[in-house]
Amino acid sequence: MKGVIIEVDIYSAIRLRYTGGESIRSISQSLGVSRQTVKKYCEGNTHPDVRKTYERSSVVITSDVESFILSCFIEDETENLKKQKHTAKRIFDRLVCELNFTGSYSSVRDAVRRLRAEHAVPPQSDIPLAYDPGEAVQIDWGEATAYLDSQKTKVNLFCARLCNSCDIIVQAYRTQNQETFLEAQQRAFDFFGGVPRRAIFDNAKVAVKEGFRLYAKPQDKYLSFSAHYAFTLDFCNPAKGNEKGLVENLVGYARRNFFVPIPHVADMKSLNEQLWQSCLNYRANHKVAGRSQSVSELYAIEKEYLNVIPRFRFDTSKTAYAKVDDFSTVRYEKNNYSVPTRYLRKEVTVKGYADDVCILYEGSLIATYQRSYGSGKTQYRLEHYIDLLERKSRAVFNAKPVRDNITKELFDWGKILPGGNKEMVKLLRLCLDYGEDKILSIKRSIPSHIIPTVDMIRSYLNEPLETSVIYLNQDIEVLETDLTKYDRKFGVVK
Repeated sequence: MKGVIIEVDIYSAIRLRYTGGESIRSISQSLGVSRQTVKKYCEGNTHPDVRKTYERSSVVITSDVESFILSCFIEDETENLKKQKHTAKRIFDRLVCELNFTGSYSSVRDAVRRLRAEHAVPPQSDIPLAYDPGEAVQIDWGEATAYLDSQKTKVNLFCARLCNSCDIIVQAYRTQNQETFLEAQQRAFDFFGGVPRRAIFDNAKVAVKEGFRLYAKPQDKYLSFSAHYAFTLDFCNPAKGNEKGLVENLVGYARRNFFVPIPHVADMKSLNEQLWQSCLNYRANHKVAGRSQSVSELYAIEKEYLNVIPRFRFDTSKTAYAKVDDFSTVRYEKNNYSVPTRYLRKEVTVKGYADDVCILYEGSLIATYQRSYGSGKTQYRLEHYIDLLERKSRAVFNAKPVRDNITKELFDWGKILPGGNKEMVKLLRLCLDYGEDKILSIKRSIPSHIIPTVDMIRSYLNEPLETSVIYLNQDIEVLETDLTKYDRKFGVVK
């Protein structure tokens, strides 16, 4: 048991027996403890609780190793990627691979911990900021979750806050592209009723081409947008959330207050209408801590200092030119949209907005869609193909524009119509003219043992017009007419 650290009760027995005159040999034999251990504790020169300080030699952590570790820190700072920074384990692996390091991982881990502490920037106080009315708006993005048409969906939150009054606007979008970014600011100006003189934003790619802070070069379209609305651009330093702390707090506020409980809405438009109303309620009822006036009172003052919104509405869309393919569809951003078949192989203009896609031919709008994101999706409109189907009715039951746009009930009904494919096309035409719901409601009103035909449905649609009845007064006065001049004219002699 050489070198064993004994328990206190054994130590007590050793001390009591030794001071009582018992020999070291006897104590060792009776307690089962080595004579060296008994000798160590019998005279009371040490205690079992006393631990010898152990220090591993740091020779393996040379100046070269420390320099390598510091270079890893500098690399992390340069790249500024929060989720892609060197860990102690990654530094150890690189040391082994690149410098043939032979020391232990624990020695590297301790060195990393020590060097981080030595080179850490001490915490600094934020400077309280004040803004004049109409001076600036802070802008930021965040994320939240909502149910759109019963589908759990992650949405991107555009958040903007006037720096003087703290009035807010929050809107949701599918993604953070440039057209969304510009459209969101347009909505913000509409909500605020004017344009602040400066926009404070971070270095997102939708806004900045390259550089940061004073050296940031805005994207060409964002520069054009800011020129039209007459505001200057103020980009924050990377990872400096305190430079736009008002809106950073707004992102969290919106998630906690506007998305708890999780909204269940039909679509993005409905969600944004709900958010718009929530922001109006915030303006009417909220009071910022530390301020004597409410948001409503401060906003009423600040609104008078905002620049007037220009009459011309800036086109925020991303515009492309495309040729209509043989299936009468147009490709835009990896997705397809149908147009009427008469535009086959013609060149059209496609404008992509945050939520919509508009297709134009020679300046005239020919189709509008809810924008698809992702890739490989095609949206068909039945009305774009009905003329073609009337000429090629054999394809009606296999045509994707049909299958994608009608209910199973209508599809199954069409299959049992006496006239076959041609009758089905006629039925589709009625649905386009009167609405599928109306056609199906007429079908359901007919006795179940009768198969409703298209002519039968049409007879229900051709209801007689209601005519107004004019009732004449029975006491109408009829004036006597002198007919002698007509008798003379035609030679009638009495």
